[in-house]
Amino acid sequence: MSDWFYRLVRFVGTPAFFVSASPVVLHLDRVRREGGYLLASNHFSPYDVALLIRHTPRLLDFVTIVEMYKIPWVRRFFTHMNTVALDRGRVDTVTTRRILEKLKRGRVVAMFPEGRLQDESGSVLSGGKIRTGVFGLAQKADVPIIPCVILGTRAYSRFVHWLPLRRTFYALNYGEPMFPSGRWDDLVVAEQELRAVYRQLHQELLEAIKGRRIL
Repeated sequence: MSDWFYRLVRFVGTPAFFVSASPVVLHLDRVRREGGYLLASNHFSPYDVALLIRHTPRLLDFVTIVEMYKIPWVRRFFTHMNTVALDRGRVDTVTTRRILEKLKRGRVVAMFPEGRLQDESGSVLSGGKIRTGVFGLAQKADVPIIPCVILGTRAYSRFVHWLPLRRTFYALNYGEPMFPSGRWDDLVVAEQELRAVYRQLHQELLEAIKGRRIL
């Protein structure tokens, strides 16, 4: 484990977001819970990762795709950050076993059930698909899923939003833990439940930001 490196990255990176943004973050208490769980977020931007690290109190072990590990410096960085790479082109039992071991040790594993970056039309927030492996992981490790909706992080793709003016706006909403149940044996039912929770969190977040513009 490289928790010291994770903490260093968070410590070094936090000031850039602090001075540039005025975010809305709801229900932070829900992710302070002890023990292992899966943090499952929607995914509009690569900066989702940085801002989940910035705001989530627990240390996060991210799941990424194996293609990212083809870039040597990315592989080294992700390895030091306790990230694991999943090969979506086959049944990746080795990585699945590593994820389960992390969860059973009480770690928090962060993943994006949509599988890749999405636009509005393909997002789970608009009824898009969810990769159902998240339910099997939760059941096998006997840990909850905590859904998260994150909006506005694409702003950081433009230089002006890094300026220390606190004008950048993004928002996060952490959901209640969803504990595994027998209903999840039916993946259609499981997906419907999680999609409904995402919609509720999204609506709550939109009401909280009161019409502020999200990029």
